[in-house]
Amino acid sequence: MKTIPKTSIIEGNKHTHTNQHFEARLENKMKVTSTSLIRWSGLAAMVAGFLFIVIQTIHPADILSSVTTGRWAIVHYLSIAMCLLGLLGIAGIYARQVEEAGWLGLIGYLMFSLFYALTMAFQFAEAFISPLLPTEAPKFMESFLLLPSGSAGEMNLGALAAVYTLVGVLYMLGSPLFGIATIRAGILPRWAAGLFASAGPVSALVVLLLPHPLDRIAAVPLGLGLAWLGYALWSEPRKEA
Repeated sequence: MKTIPKTSIIEGNKHTHTNQHFEARLENKMKVTSTSLIRWSGLAAMVAGFLFIVIQTIHPADILSSVTTGRWAIVHYLSIAMCLLGLLGIAGIYARQVEEAGWLGLIGYLMFSLFYALTMAFQFAEAFISPLLPTEAPKFMESFLLLPSGSAGEMNLGALAAVYTLVGVLYMLGSPLFGIATIRAGILPRWAAGLFASAGPVSALVVLLLPHPLDRIAAVPLGLGLAWLGYALWSEPRKEA
């Protein structure tokens, strides 16, 4: 029987140990990286939450003469940034509690992510396309500006109005679903999740009771809830995922 030299066995053991050590270091680095990404998404959620409130306070009147002003441009540039940061923030919040949030959290996350994506498309149009339309297509622009108030303009916007309505539905249903899932997960502050969950029902109630633009006050619960959840992520101790 042919014997294997001891040196070969030792070298093989060293090689195996080196591979295991490298894999362990790589796995540890990936865990630390994922934790860091989740923490940074918390910062994105904080900024998005505060921007959501600030934008409502400085938003110009939804009238034709506002569309070509610098204030209109600034508000909608900030709104695009808010949507992008909100997408990152809500993804981090979900990633932090993905197992505990369950199917309810997944549905709420998908709905609210779609809300941000569609809202960003509308904000892009209002920032870069709307200023070109007051002289070229004033009737279309006037009808478009009536969408937030729920009123009908002279021009039938067709599917555009339906998509805008869908944005509202995603907001009103997505926030309670995701908020309740976060409360049930028990990882992030329940009061913050409760504020987030209340945003949809509060918005529905405010829209019924207050005329536009006074209904913009409904943004406060979601803005504060999202910022609070983001802060909870950002302030968590740095540890392995």
